[in-house]
Amino acid sequence: MSPRSPFAWPVLLVSALVALCLTLLSAASAQAAGFGNLAELSKQGFLISAEARLLGTGDAPGETLGSLTPERQLTPASVTKVYTAAAALDAWGPQHRFTTELVSTARPGSDGTLAGDLVMVGGGDPSLTSEDLWRLAQRLHQAGVRRVTGRLVVSQWRFGPVTCRTIDRCTARERSDNAYSALLTSAGVNYGSWCVQVAPGAVGGPARITGCNSQAPLFAVNNRVTTQGANAGTSLQATRVNGAEGETLTVSGQISSNALPREVYRASADPAAQTAATLNAMLARSGILVEGGVATSSEAPPGGARRLAAVDGKPLQEILLRMLNYSNNYMADVLALDLVEGPRVELDQAGAALEAFVARVPGHGEVTLESGSGLTTGNKISARGGNALLEYMFGRADLFPVFNAGLQAPTNGPMRFIRRGSPTFQSHVTLKTGTLNQPVAVRAVTGYFRTASHRFGVFTVLVNGTANTPYISWARVLDLVSLDLDRMIANH
Repeated sequence: MSPRSPFAWPVLLVSALVALCLTLLSAASAQAAGFGNLAELSKQGFLISAEARLLGTGDAPGETLGSLTPERQLTPASVTKVYTAAAALDAWGPQHRFTTELVSTARPGSDGTLAGDLVMVGGGDPSLTSEDLWRLAQRLHQAGVRRVTGRLVVSQWRFGPVTCRTIDRCTARERSDNAYSALLTSAGVNYGSWCVQVAPGAVGGPARITGCNSQAPLFAVNNRVTTQGANAGTSLQATRVNGAEGETLTVSGQISSNALPREVYRASADPAAQTAATLNAMLARSGILVEGGVATSSEAPPGGARRLAAVDGKPLQEILLRMLNYSNNYMADVLALDLVEGPRVELDQAGAALEAFVARVPGHGEVTLESGSGLTTGNKISARGGNALLEYMFGRADLFPVFNAGLQAPTNGPMRFIRRGSPTFQSHVTLKTGTLNQPVAVRAVTGYFRTASHRFGVFTVLVNGTANTPYISWARVLDLVSLDLDRMIANH
């Protein structure tokens, strides 16, 4: 065929297009090959969004090492907490502390009498503990108060009770057999959960049960735990119910006579009321009598109220360590609610605040965040978006060390199920996982890795089941991810 033939240009154009398609297919295949092991799950019907890439440096550009439908929107479960941590650090910085205070419109008299109500104003501290309330009571004592003629009122005017968005939280007001579904308030203590300590008694007799923060629990306990002989094994079950007489925790099972005490946590039916009962007990132990009983309120403190005592909580960097390492849902959602100014905040407003933060993250793209914890299945991100967030935080030199410190290293993370993979994977990766089992299985993981040449990379893997997929264990997912990342780490 002559180059001047009328058929020459179409043939050349087709050839060029074929070459281009082959190039694109080759590139896509190379990227998919980066997750060659993970891709096996697609054959079983699991939905996957995955991407791993090297971050750019001053003399080396960024590079995608592997991807599988990286823009697909999937449920991230507790990977959401990475977004909450980033937004909180961006809003307040690592040293921010939340303040809880006691106020009153009255002044203590010379005899130590406060003629009126004493109001605890919840400051939205997600890590407020009994120890903090003890310090608060001591400072009120130091201020000269010995007697309150009115009530102790716990004000959750910022938020609480927060409308439930999940089945577990909706049922928690009546019954709870877990702590992860703790109800939300700006005036909660001990992560919105009651805690008892179970210790062995005499063999054949009942176990000894005390409060974790007091000798006698502040609620009713039905002790059905028996003490067995040494090395007989320990197995405990506990359910908290809310009835006409108040909250009752039933603990059953057995404990070995040589076992160490075990702590059992269950979500309280009313975390603000839990705070009121706990603080009232602390005040009594401090020699301060409250004559009018306790109450809770969703109203702001009365005008003209003045501070009598206050306690600052832990710095944000410590809060994030606990929230991320133990994947604490209560802490994450309280932090997200804290991002919204104003009274009676709800989770949809918190989600909007998180989305507003994400909108400023370059290259993130679409996102749906209905909670800060990830308990809500409506949360949706993509692997590409997750990596964009990680890259953004990597570039924040003022925040990255704290942000990365909250992630777990598989080699020594408190969550034992992540202690998998090769020595390379365990020592070169920091990560955060997300897990849901209902209505479908969700296994999600995101984090940073360091390559053999000491370059930083980011990865996000989202695996969502369907109604037709089988149960999948974390061992299966992490083994596949670690095999793929091992190769990327070693080759770069």
